[in-house]
Formats: sequence, structure tokens, C-alpha cells
Amino acid sequence: MLVLLIFAVLAGAGTALSPCVLPVLPALLSAGGVGGRRRPLGIVLGLSVTFTVTIVGVAKVVDGVGLGSDPLRDLAIVVLLVFGLALLLPGLTARIEAPLSRLARFGPRTGGDGFASGLLVGGALGFVYTPCASPILAAVISVSAASGKTVAIALAYAAGSALVLLGITLGGRRLFERVRRAGRGPQLQRALGVVMLLTAGAILTSADVSFDQFVAQNIPDVNLTAGLECSRTLTGHLHEITGRKAKFAPANGSAACGGSATAVRTAKPNASQATLIADAQALPSLGAAPDFTETQRWFNTPGGTPLTLPSLRGRVVLVDFWTYTCINCIRTLPYLKAWDSAYRNRGLTIVGVETPEFAFEHDAGNVANAIGQFGLRYPVAQDNNMATWNAYGNQYWPADYLIDAHGQVRYTAFGEGDYEKTETAIRALLAESGHAVAGKGHPTSVVVPSQLTSPETYLGTARAQGWMNAPKPGRHDYGAPASGELSVNEFAYSGVWKISDQPATAVSSAGIDVEFQAKNVYLVLSSPGERPLSVQVLLDGRPIAAKDAGADVHAGALTVRGQRLYTLVSLPHSERHHLALRLAPGISGYAFTFG
Repeated sequence: MLVLLIFAVLAGAGTALSPCVLPVLPALLSAGGVGGRRRPLGIVLGLSVTFTVTIVGVAKVVDGVGLGSDPLRDLAIVVLLVFGLALLLPGLTARIEAPLSRLARFGPRTGGDGFASGLLVGGALGFVYTPCASPILAAVISVSAASGKTVAIALAYAAGSALVLLGITLGGRRLFERVRRAGRGPQLQRALGVVMLLTAGAILTSADVSFDQFVAQNIPDVNLTAGLECSRTLTGHLHEITGRKAKFAPANGSAACGGSATAVRTAKPNASQATLIADAQALPSLGAAPDFTETQRWFNTPGGTPLTLPSLRGRVVLVDFWTYTCINCIRTLPYLKAWDSAYRNRGLTIVGVETPEFAFEHDAGNVANAIGQFGLRYPVAQDNNMATWNAYGNQYWPADYLIDAHGQVRYTAFGEGDYEKTETAIRALLAESGHAVAGKGHPTSVVVPSQLTSPETYLGTARAQGWMNAPKPGRHDYGAPASGELSVNEFAYSGVWKISDQPATAVSSAGIDVEFQAKNVYLVLSSPGERPLSVQVLLDGRPIAAKDAGADVHAGALTVRGQRLYTLVSLPHSERHHLALRLAPGISGYAFTFG
């Protein structure tokens, strides 16, 4: 636990030095540059408290009741506006500080310069600083938001940030003192008030979100804590948070730290048992496979009974992490189905671990419908809390972990591709365990992604990329369609939308225009209560022709009934086109993918 606390403090300090702090820095310096000596401490303490509370609990509660993060940002805007005006209007300052000072027995009680007002300003800034939280903290929170140890890690992370931010604030205050000694105190105070008002305006217009996206997309190696987050010492101690034994971690690291599939030479279809056994001996042992952990509903097992790895000893097990709206996962399913058909009776068990990316993917009914739609016969487990995902140290959709008859992970494959190598590894481990292996599997309905395609993007504010008019949190009118103004791989909203971190919900006259390069276009959509709602699909300004339409589009329109991935466009080969969607009010969109 001590190691994790040290890492959390260092990661928090690194976060406070990274570019994501820049949106809050002007207000931080402005608020700390005036008032009494204890005000900087109050500001940093207030920021740290709300930052910690938000990441551990409040954000989850607010999201759970459907409010998203907008109320927290709105509160930050109000506080910054009020205190910005207080610096510009001295008479307002005393009125604000009077009731606040009664709440804090320590700290100055004169107009606007107290510890209490610093706490309030810092508290508002904490809501804006929250997106800076780095993967180390995200991993901790994902394990258990209710865990006391999780709170300790979050506090350590916040403390690391607070120490650096306090140093920055005090340094700025010393600089401002020199200006005041030069007789320019009133001008400085008014200037700092303007800075706070501008910061509130930046948050109101989501300029801070746009800046964060720009930094993430255009500044390489921006994460100063990446070395800590990817270190074996840290990943080896994450199990301490839940008190479990050490978890398996891929030998080549996770997705965030640069993982890759295990190297395997492809065996011929008619390879002998001796050849396959020799191939198995070349596969390394990557460690004991963790059991399925804290799963919810199981599908395709007798009576829905959960499986355990000890009960599967003697069989070769392929654990496949997937989620049913992930197009990359969907394109692997024909191979998994073929391997299940060819090798189940020869000693192979495939277990799909459905780990959700979006909130609606937690619903067991939706998962059951997807399993039926894709025709999956092998067992599938819900991993709604990402417990099994975390046990494997996984960070990919899709990801495959191949386990031998003795419970050791012998092969990993991340993302699409490497199917021949994966099947060779399956055959090799089956031969090693004493099973006679005949011909190979024959997948059908395989979709081979084009090498020249538009990149995926999300419709919510959290992970949106490539949008001409960047998504803004809350309800906004994005104006008329931008059909003739888009470059390739560019997206644009039109009409009125209500947008949160994940989904974007159509309100009125809502549309999306896309200039894409791909063969196939997919979009994750949902409708309230699975009520059928329509989406008009236009390709190059006209209703899409039947020959170009995806499987879910008929007569130029798509009917959204459930929460899943819909196929909009299916062309003979990769081409550049303009796609326009006109959505009925109430439809929510999540993510575009292309193939």
C-alpha cells in the first residue's frame, strides 16, 4: 500500500505540471494573488477537496441520476463570475466575505481576502481540474469507488497535485507583491478580476475542453506520469487496493504502455501432432491466469452457472474481452465462432468476457440480444465492474488470452488480425494437452477492414475528435448543416443537441455530416425505451441507394429500436463520400467507426 501511495503522490505532482492544468492556472494565480496570506492555502485545499470528492463519489452519483458533469461546471462558472466581479467591485467583496468568514474561525475576516473565500474559489476550480486525473487514478477508481483504500489513493494523488499547485500559487503571489509595492495594487486587482471572468467565460464556452483535446491530439508525450503508470512496480502493487493476490499482467505491457501479440510462426493446415507440440514448446509461460472475477450474468452455460478456470483444467481456454458495439470486436466474432465449432469437441473452451464501454452495455437484456444476433454458442460473462478486465491488466477491445491445460497464459493477441497465429497457438496447445487436432476452422462472413479508412470518433465530449464544431457539454444549437465545408475525416453537428461525456442526444432539427474515407460506416445508437425512431441517411446529398446502404438501412432510412451498433454504409471498396444523417428527437449517438 505504501508503494501505491508514493506513486499516487508523484503522479499527482506530475499532473499538476502537465498542460491540462493550464485552463485553471490563470484563475488559480488570480485568486491567490490577492487577499491574506492564508488565502492561497484555502484555494489549494478547496481545489483538492472537491477534486477528490468528485473523482471518488460525486461524479458517479451525478452521472447515475442522469445529470452528467454540467451542474459541476455550472457551479464553477457561477463562483468564478462572482469572485471575478468581487475583485472588480470592492463593495461587493465585503458582502461576499462577511457570511463566508463566519464559517471559518481561522483565517482573515476582512473583505475578500480570507481563507473561507479561498476555499470557495478553490472548490469551484476543483471541478474544472478533475479531467486532469491520470490513468493511475482512473485505474484505482475503477477498481472500487467505495473502497477505503481507494479513497486513500485518491487523497494521496490530490496531495501530490496540491503541493505543486501551492508552490505555483505562492510563486505567483510573490510576483504580484512586487507589483503592489510599485503602487499598482488597484490596477492589479482589477486585472486579476478580469482574468477570473475570462476563465469563467472559457469554461462556459467549453474552450477549456477544446484546449485539452488539442493538447492530447497534438503534443506528443504530454503525460508526464506515463513512466510511473506503466512501471512494473506500480502495476504489480495495484492488487493491494482490493486486497487480492497479484494479478496477471501481459509480459509486453498494456495497451496504454505499448503491448503486442505474442510472436508465433503460422503452422500449415496439415501440420503433424509432433510439429504442433514443438510449436507449443516455443510458447512462453506468461503467468497463471486469473479466474473470472466479480462477474454478473452468464450466458450459454447450463442454467446460467458461472464458469471457473479450476473447473476447466485439462482444457485449453481462450478468454476473449469484447463488447457488443465495438466494430473491431464484431469483426473477430466469425473467427471465434469458427474456432469454437472446430475445436470445442477437441478440448477448447472459448469464454467471451463482455466488458462494457457505454452505460447501456451493462444491461443483461441488451447483451442477450447481441449474443443471439451474432449467433454465439460459447459461454459469455458480463464484466460490468471491469473486475476481470483489471485482473488481467487488460486495456484492449478486443483482446485474447490463451490459457493452457494447466492454467498458464501462453499467448496473447490484442486488436484485430493475427488470426492465423492465434489458431496455430490454439492447435499447438491442444496437441500439447493430448488432443488429436485435425483440420482448421473455416470462418464465414468475414469483414476485412480497409487499410485506408477514417479514424473512429465519439459523439460525447469525453473522447470526441475530428469535429469541425467541437461538442459542447449541455444543450446547444449548432446551426445549419455544413455539407459543403468539410474536409476528409471531419465531422459536424447541426441543429439542437444535448451532449454529455458519452452520448449526444438529438433535440430538434438534429443532424450530423461526415466526410469519410471507408468501405463501411457504423454508428452506435439508442432510443429511449427502445421506441422506434427514424434516421434519414443521405450519401452525397441524396437518399442512400440500396446497393450502398448498410444492413440496417432500408429505403434511405434507419429505424433505431435498441441500443447497439448500426451499419449505415456498405460500399464495394473504400471510397470517399459525404454522409449526412438527420435524426429524430430523442435518439442518442455514441461512436462512429469505419472499416
